[in-house]
Amino acid sequence: MAAPRKYPDELRERATRLAVEARRDPASSIGAIRRIADQLGVHPEALRTWVKQAETDVGARSGTTSSEAARIAELEREVRELRRANQILKSAASFFAAELDRPSR
Repeated sequence: MAAPRKYPDELRERATRLAVEARRDPASSIGAIRRIADQLGVHPEALRTWVKQAETDVGARSGTTSSEAARIAELEREVRELRRANQILKSAASFFAAELDRPSR
């Protein structure tokens, strides 16, 4: 289960949109993230991370997009589950093989 988020999704989206728009304008791009973070009561590093992820999602920055990261996490969960199932099957197979090797009375 994921930890609860400190900031609501609406605030994240609004802050990210404002920061991306402010960074496009050369006159207001210097210190835009810190200024917007202070205005909205968000930690500047949190906003900087959101902006980086938003830029990655639209292709303006290289990296793993949110959808790719979600897909990777889903595949990793599936791999863990399959490995666990394989381990259970191996244990069961060795148990039954040992039963067959015992001499009958």
